[in-house]
Amino acid sequence: MAKESMKARERKRAKLAARYAAKREELTAILKSHDDSEEMQEKKWEAMMQLQKLPSNSSKVRVHNRCGLTGRPRGYMRQFGISRVTFREMALDGKIPGVRKASW
Repeated sequence: MAKESMKARERKRAKLAARYAAKREELTAILKSHDDSEEMQEKKWEAMMQLQKLPSNSSKVRVHNRCGLTGRPRGYMRQFGISRVTFREMALDGKIPGVRKASW
């Protein structure tokens, strides 16, 4: 089980990433433009400075996937939203239909 503080930190990061997603998308679009005029270079510089001033935890890269039941950060299976350990336990208990034990 993950500590409650770790889960809370991840929720906070996810909320920040959602709040600043549009702003980050707008600034990165300016940075990725191929226009090399003098005016555009100035806009790119301003966009880069604004992007650096945003909170670092507002980046979607900072958000980690965690098991929905235990909070385990490793072995996360996106398709099910749980860790591999929890998936195995649920499969052995028969809680996930259509899964048969192979060689695990």
